[in-house]
Amino acid sequence: MMLTVERPADRLVDEAMKKAAVAWVGVAGRPPVALWCLPLDGSLYVVSGPGEQSAPGIDGATEATVTLRGDHGGRIVTWPAAVSRVQPGTEEWSTVAPQLAGKRLNAPGTAEELVARWATECVVSRLTPAGEPLEAGATLPDGSLAAAPRPTPAARRTPKPFRLHRIRHRQ
Repeated sequence: MMLTVERPADRLVDEAMKKAAVAWVGVAGRPPVALWCLPLDGSLYVVSGPGEQSAPGIDGATEATVTLRGDHGGRIVTWPAAVSRVQPGTEEWSTVAPQLAGKRLNAPGTAEELVARWATECVVSRLTPAGEPLEAGATLPDGSLAAAPRPTPAARRTPKPFRLHRIRHRQ
């Protein structure tokens, strides 16, 4: 009989996933994006596509990094994930998609209509832990991780100061 010893890191990832409503997911070297998610059976499920959240690159990815926050709002763990697509018509789809639709805020139409639209237009992805956490506890960075704004062709016009009337000086 072989005993499996659960490591503290496994418990941290498991507990963080159980409480997760939002996960920051990075795919193929892209900056992580915040995605709402459904924790279920040791994995996180996310939906992306037209009319849903944007998750660039996740539809064809096989691996990603996932960062989760704790009760205090700060990040507590970053772990590698195996990414797989949940196929419509499978038993997993019929279990996961309705639960995911129930968690979707401000959804247009009923949950059944939403699941049917996802089956034709969107991607439901499963993110499963695939190794030791990359950052947790003492290995979390101390400083700010704020990045400089990305370059953009957009320009902002400098507004003129508001003046109610013109001031005339007497001479």
